[in-house]
Amino acid sequence: MNLSNPKYNKMFDQLLEACKLNFPKIDERFLAKGFEFALEAHKNDRRASGDEYIIHPFEVAMIVAREIPLDEVTVVSALLHDTVEDTEFSVELIEKEFGKEVAEIVDGVTKISGIFKGHEITQAENFRKLLLSMVKDVRVILVKFADRLHNMRTLQHLHADKQRRIAQETLEIYAPFAHRFGLAQFKWELEDLAFKYLNKVAYDEISNKINAKRNERESFIKKFAEPITKQLDEYEFKYEISGRAKHLYSIYRKMVRRNKPFEEIYDLFAIRIILDTKDKNDCYTTLGIVNQMYLPVADRFKDYISIPKTNNYQSIHTTVVGPEGRLVEVQIRTRDMHEIAERGFAAHWRYKENKTTSDRDLENWVNWIRDIFESAVKDDEKKELLENFKLNLYQDEIYVFTPKGDLKRLPIHSTPVDFAFEIHSKVGHHCIGAKVNGKIVPLDTKLHSGDQLEIIISKNQHPNKNWLKFVVTHKAKNEIRKYLNKEEEDIVNAGKELWEKKIKKMKLTFSHEDIIRLAVSLKFEGTKHFFKSIAQGKLDLDDVLTATKEKDKKEKISVLEFDNFASSARSDAGDILVDGKINGILYSYAKCCNPIPGDPVIGYVTIGEGVKIHRKTCKNLSAIQEKNDTKFITVQWPENESALFVAGLKIVGTDSPGILNDISHAIVSYQNTNIKSVNISTADSEFNGSVTLYVHNLDHLSRIIERLKKIKGVTSVERFEVF
Repeated sequence: MNLSNPKYNKMFDQLLEACKLNFPKIDERFLAKGFEFALEAHKNDRRASGDEYIIHPFEVAMIVAREIPLDEVTVVSALLHDTVEDTEFSVELIEKEFGKEVAEIVDGVTKISGIFKGHEITQAENFRKLLLSMVKDVRVILVKFADRLHNMRTLQHLHADKQRRIAQETLEIYAPFAHRFGLAQFKWELEDLAFKYLNKVAYDEISNKINAKRNERESFIKKFAEPITKQLDEYEFKYEISGRAKHLYSIYRKMVRRNKPFEEIYDLFAIRIILDTKDKNDCYTTLGIVNQMYLPVADRFKDYISIPKTNNYQSIHTTVVGPEGRLVEVQIRTRDMHEIAERGFAAHWRYKENKTTSDRDLENWVNWIRDIFESAVKDDEKKELLENFKLNLYQDEIYVFTPKGDLKRLPIHSTPVDFAFEIHSKVGHHCIGAKVNGKIVPLDTKLHSGDQLEIIISKNQHPNKNWLKFVVTHKAKNEIRKYLNKEEEDIVNAGKELWEKKIKKMKLTFSHEDIIRLAVSLKFEGTKHFFKSIAQGKLDLDDVLTATKEKDKKEKISVLEFDNFASSARSDAGDILVDGKINGILYSYAKCCNPIPGDPVIGYVTIGEGVKIHRKTCKNLSAIQEKNDTKFITVQWPENESALFVAGLKIVGTDSPGILNDISHAIVSYQNTNIKSVNISTADSEFNGSVTLYVHNLDHLSRIIERLKKIKGVTSVERFEVF
């Protein structure tokens, strides 16, 4: 790299050295191009500290190269991460110069930075999910972690109010997020730095007490470990013992949670014993050695080897009384167990934080990420993996803002109407328009994570059917349907009221069954549809009721005609024969099937009404037989000398000259059939007729019916009966 300023040459050499140390291969020219571009983009910029701005992207790139080494694309993206936000250079130019991957990462970091401007952190977990929902490439998050870490390391140069805001964001958003990504060192440093600016008095107090006793602590840890190492050596174990003080914020949280001063927090020290063995029983042997040396605290023992945690974490945790009566936490595990514990979903987080299904998915995924971080795979293999290195969690959700900056979580593909109902049912009901990021948009516009919405309402606006075509939330669908159902119910009730007023005026009565029959006859789906059509003026009640009145009149005449015919036919046939003889038994004809001479019949003995005569084909007979089949008796029509019985026919057709003559001739010309009576009426070029005649049997009658049907203009011929 040919730069005139030795300072920049030195900075680049440091970055290149860090990359070479951690990456199998490095494209030096690509890295140099990124450094030169960042230098040019920020040449006129200064940090709040007064330093040249290039110091910040350089330090962020160094963090990425040394602490979360992934690939040179991530390092170059770190160098360029502020160019789009803070300079005149565009994402399109970045893509042209450095490719699509770098451009997407830089664009993602820029969008995340914009999300936090002007919004208070009131729903930390939702903000963490918001970040994930906006980002498809995990390297965006990693660059943002590095960016935030360097900003926290240099936070002293900002105004106190800004320090507290950024520290609060860090503590509630970035530190837990880093922890869930398996970046424990990031988490601890971010927490301690945020703690420093949020509660400086407590930070300084704990820090001073820890620092004042650093030498004493190191001496204590060495003293504590000596008798244990001696025994482990005698067993010829291969092992590693390390000790450390807990982090400042961790200590502070324990002081607050337990309501105890610093001096009474017993587990300020943690000792870890890692055994190079495949035999887990060696862990129990080591536990025995520790317990021989120091008195164990009974209620502070956890055996996660016998019963591993659900994430397969295995280790023995115990607390013992060390030298000078001080309590020390000891963890014992094999090297393999340690590897599992260090892969981003350690037990320390698992049993101290509430989990969700999404979190568990994230843990498994983070485990894979750390494998990539830590594996010395070939450059080609790593590149292939990174092509699929995409983040899919929370992609089925979006996070949008109210005008006041409150976060709302919605399903993917949600619209302003879904958002309106999420705010309040009344807002949804009266939603007439929406502004997304300050621009008026249609109500069916699909929203995206990070959008800020303002709903425009009108008291005259109400939900309509079309909304159901694009809303996706259950609440919106349910509220819209409820309104539409209520609206339809009001229309139906209005139609019902008009109906009742009209039939009252016309002095008509209709049962519920009558209304159903009328609605069906008019081709309506049911009474609701019928009343709705009345309310909407689609049905002329005067015409319908007048026609119904005429039809009722005709039906009454038809029934009267049948009754007269049946009475005459039965009288001509003579008394019914019960058990083959006439013996004066009381009988009557069933109204359900109205038997007439010639029909196959059967008698049913009733109490008080004698024998009821039914057709053998009567539908009610099966129900009666199920209850009692012992009350049936044989009955038949009497046989007179002429062996004839009266039958009735209804004939309908188109009126024409000579039609009566054609009908009479068709009957009389067959076996000299005798006609008893003929009655024909015409209206609107149609005729309705009834004929009574004498026939020998049903076959005789069937032949007559066939002859009548062949007459030109006759449309139907049926036996004269009413059911």
